[in-house]
Amino acid sequence: MGAAGRGDRHSLTGGAAAAAIVAACLALSGCGTDAKTTGLREEALATSPSPTAAAPPAPTTSVTAVDVPVTPTMATASAVPAFRWRVARVSAAQLGASWHRGCPVGPSSLRRVTVSYWDFAGHPRTGVLVLNAGVVADTRAVFAALYRMRFPFRSIRPVSDFGASDDASMAADNTSAFNCRLAVASGPPSWSRHAYGKAIDVNPVENPYLFAGRVLPPAGARFVSRSRARPGLIRRGDAAYRAFVAAGYRWGGAFRAHDYQHFER
Repeated sequence: MGAAGRGDRHSLTGGAAAAAIVAACLALSGCGTDAKTTGLREEALATSPSPTAAAPPAPTTSVTAVDVPVTPTMATASAVPAFRWRVARVSAAQLGASWHRGCPVGPSSLRRVTVSYWDFAGHPRTGVLVLNAGVVADTRAVFAALYRMRFPFRSIRPVSDFGASDDASMAADNTSAFNCRLAVASGPPSWSRHAYGKAIDVNPVENPYLFAGRVLPPAGARFVSRSRARPGLIRRGDAAYRAFVAAGYRWGGAFRAHDYQHFER
């Protein structure tokens, strides 16, 4: 529709000459609203006799309401869910296969933590970590910082959801903490820091473990190069790395066998 379709509507009566001028204007200009056309219309109206002494009706304007979608940048701070960190005791039944008699710590030394996080699509989610009671307070500061910076996680679930299989949890790109198992390392068998609830593996696919010529999990092979930042990937000195180190964690990415997913106390 041309500009005239958005303009005022006029009713012209009488005066063949005036009507002819208006008709010619419409035919030639397509009812445009430039200054020249406006002048012709005003002249036609001024020279056309009116059947009554009443003034011509005032033009009317039609306004159409348009809904403006709310974008993330327009959202208020109140629209973002508050960070959540809820701590509870955990039972042997809740720990499932991830704990058994003979482990270096018992359920009474562990806590089940409900924690807020952002997924890779930018949606707020809620996950569960099982941690040693002695690191809960410091680890809260880490995950609160990660939540503020919107660091993405694929999922945060207890390893018991995967039958206590570290391989299955890593293949699912799951972030987890406690798991009563031996360390995956050379040398004599020893308990992993996960067996104490004092280690966290973060986004294992984006942050693989390079051990004995293998990439664990295998899907992490495309992330072996750490030359550039990517969502969910941790590099020395970046914001996520600094959040863990500030809470006293050591990063496995600095180990001789690079374990980029691993942070431990």
